[in-house]
Amino acid sequence: MIPRAILPLLCAAALTLAALPGFARVGVVVGLAPPAPVVEAVPAPTAPGYVWQPGYWSWNGFQYVWVPGVYVVPPYAHAVWVPGSWVRHGGGWVWGPGHWRHWRR
Repeated sequence: MIPRAILPLLCAAALTLAALPGFARVGVVVGLAPPAPVVEAVPAPTAPGYVWQPGYWSWNGFQYVWVPGVYVVPPYAHAVWVPGSWVRHGGGWVWGPGHWRHWRR
């Protein structure tokens, strides 16, 4: 028999492990090509050191929806934003998300 003090810990561990598959990102193949990017007028930075992340088309399960660009604080010094893009995959399109990388000379 499991001691009563350990039972809550085991339940918490089981719930935590059960939630882990929800973190896995599954690529969705969209059969419809994304529209051309919207040409955005890039405003002046909101503060020194901010980096512009351009807008992009997102798939909401039914249609493409434009997500406007935004200024963000880089996560570390010399970080460069690499924008995401839609990539042809088989008979459809898959979103490759943007990411940060270290700037190299």
